[in-house]
Amino acid sequence: MDVRLPDGSIRSFEKESISGFDIAENISTSLLKAAVAIEVNGEEQDLSRPVPDQAQVNIITTRSESGLDIMRHTLTAQVLARAVRELYPGCKLAIGPTIEHGFYYDVEFENALSVEDLPQIEAKMNEIIAQKNPIERVMTPRAEAIQIFQERSEPYKVDIIERAEGQESFPLYYQRGSTFIDLCRGPHLPDLSKIGAFKLTKIAGAYWRGDSKNKMITRIYGTAWRTPKELRKHLKMLEEAAKRDHRKLGKALDLFHFQEEAVGQVFWHTKGWNIFLSLQQYIRGKIRRYNYQEVNTPRIVSNELYRKSGHWDKFGTDNMFITEAYGQECALKPMNCPCHVQIFNQGSKSYRDLPIRMSEFGTCMRHETRGALHGIMRVTSMTQDDAHIFCTTDQITDEVVILCELIKEIYSEFGFEDVFVKFSDRPEQRVGSDEVWDDAEEALRKACDTANLQWVLNPGEGAFYGPKLEFVLRDSIGRHWQCGTIQLDFNLAERLGAAYKGKDDQKHAPVMIHRALLGSLERFIGILIEHYAGHFPLWLAPVQIVLMGISERQHEHINKMKTRLEAEGFTVIADNRSERINFKIREHSHQKIPVIGVFGDREVENNTVTVRRFGSKKQTTMGMDEFVESLKLEVQNKQ
Repeated sequence: MDVRLPDGSIRSFEKESISGFDIAENISTSLLKAAVAIEVNGEEQDLSRPVPDQAQVNIITTRSESGLDIMRHTLTAQVLARAVRELYPGCKLAIGPTIEHGFYYDVEFENALSVEDLPQIEAKMNEIIAQKNPIERVMTPRAEAIQIFQERSEPYKVDIIERAEGQESFPLYYQRGSTFIDLCRGPHLPDLSKIGAFKLTKIAGAYWRGDSKNKMITRIYGTAWRTPKELRKHLKMLEEAAKRDHRKLGKALDLFHFQEEAVGQVFWHTKGWNIFLSLQQYIRGKIRRYNYQEVNTPRIVSNELYRKSGHWDKFGTDNMFITEAYGQECALKPMNCPCHVQIFNQGSKSYRDLPIRMSEFGTCMRHETRGALHGIMRVTSMTQDDAHIFCTTDQITDEVVILCELIKEIYSEFGFEDVFVKFSDRPEQRVGSDEVWDDAEEALRKACDTANLQWVLNPGEGAFYGPKLEFVLRDSIGRHWQCGTIQLDFNLAERLGAAYKGKDDQKHAPVMIHRALLGSLERFIGILIEHYAGHFPLWLAPVQIVLMGISERQHEHINKMKTRLEAEGFTVIADNRSERINFKIREHSHQKIPVIGVFGDREVENNTVTVRRFGSKKQTTMGMDEFVESLKLEVQNKQ
């Protein structure tokens, strides 16, 4: 039999049946040693499974991201799960997937687990890894698999099997040399000797299947890497991330707070709201040169509109807040796009009117589970810098190119120079025909080529109405954040009856380009807080300058300087308290105010100011005119 390697070459085997092990060994003994799994016709599988004739194959090692993910999956499903079963015989295992940088496992314990228990679990995991047990996959009939897990008192595994309609056999994984058995899709490492370095990081509560009606169980989180060096680097990053946590800094800097009377919604304080408004004005300034029409749409909308658009079938009651108004079943607006189509539909449109670029800082409500909420990063009420561009098919490329350049320009001014793009194609659940999706995906690819945009494929993650580009930022400590999106939609406008008269005098449905530059303003502010560690650049800082004097003799002059700076558009505090100057400097430094201006008798007499910048122990004395002009230039240049 023959197989095709990634370089296009053909390998022939005399055996009638071969496995991934055979292919890796045939290529080289070093590859056999490094191999952890095999990709067969695009699907990852265990090295031990048979490979069909004429298959396209690729050997996976832990040097690749997919190999690292498989190692993490084996660590959670085969090592962590076995460790807790041996340490806590009465526990019940649920699921253990991988996540970015690591893994978690959901377990029901008889008694509450705490972080103090994690070192003991880690020690048991290391003991299991040292055994280097081989891992074997066995396909098992449904009834037998149910019986196995019933006898092992594993109700969650039984539940998974019973809910899998139409599946008559299930992969069970065994560790030879132990009694451990797990239900898992795989693939897994061939044995435990290929496990890298790991650390358990935290525990949390989680509802089975994410449903608050079910019992809350314990979620154990961990991180895993190829080498101890990579692990240490990641743990250092986590330590730095904890210092930058936007929830802690938001409280320390008096930006916002949360409380139980409004779960998942932000109480913005004055300084936090200043940042919010600055972002809005910044985006308005950026899009003004492209003739956007800013609109505002209702907060409560009949669900009939969302049924027509397809959002109801996609999100339904699980993700929407449902209410009733004037005899109609309604939702608190979860997204802006159907409402923007209603504005487009007012009056007749011609191809000469297109493109129409419609923007809104729209407040949307999403029914998130409590466990998913995370400060201002994940809320139930969000404000999106949302826009929809109604255009012809001939205008798609130009519009996407404009958006790509605009997004890159914006991120650069926030200090994000490392940006990459994911191309997300058709998901499993979608509206529209395959032919329409073919056209949409091809049009978006063509636009990317014209914009010289490099992208990686993110298969199956497009919106339900069209493919999309996702712009991912790398922050100052190496974390990735998905923010801006461009989504190409050949479906929604037609579903909602939007049309324009073309050159042929016939009606045509416009193409819709859904775009967000920052995404949720709440989330983006959270990202900025952590990216800057609370030290905002001057142009975005909620309080830009604080002025103070050595004694009361300078108060009148300070107030005049405050008025002058405010007239130039700066946010200024005059601290005329009768406190020692070093105390006031230290206090405002803790608030991370970018510029502190100090006045004594000499500064008043000479019309100068002594300037101290946050993060620097140096201070500089300069003339007031020079001081003002330098700050204006810094803001203008977004430094």
